Amino acid sequence: MDIMDEINKLRDDRNWRQFHNEKDLAISISLEASELLELFQWKSSEEGIANLERVKEELADVFIYSYMMADNLNLNVDKIIQEKLSKNDKNYPVSKSKNSKKKYTEL
Repeated sequence: MDIMDEINKLRDDRNWRQFHNEKDLAISISLEASELLELFQWKSSEEGIANLERVKEELADVFIYSYMMADNLNLNVDKIIQEKLSKNDKNYPVSKSKNSKKKYTEL
């Protein structure tokens, strides 16, 4: 069983599919990302990762809802990540972006 099958089984065993439309999944992704961000609020990076278990849990929640949304839309997660990496490679050529934190529109 792959990870998407496990996610769907947990959802389907509880009859939660009815609550997992694209709008609500997008909201859930944002909320879980905010919970992850809250672990770092007013802290250094080192302080934020001090409770690594909480970081892992919130990060997993972001991934789970993201995978659910991709599944709803029949998107292949690996493929859309590869497409985005290719786009980023073009937008951020090494010759202009190495050691720079500028956005591609500023390069």
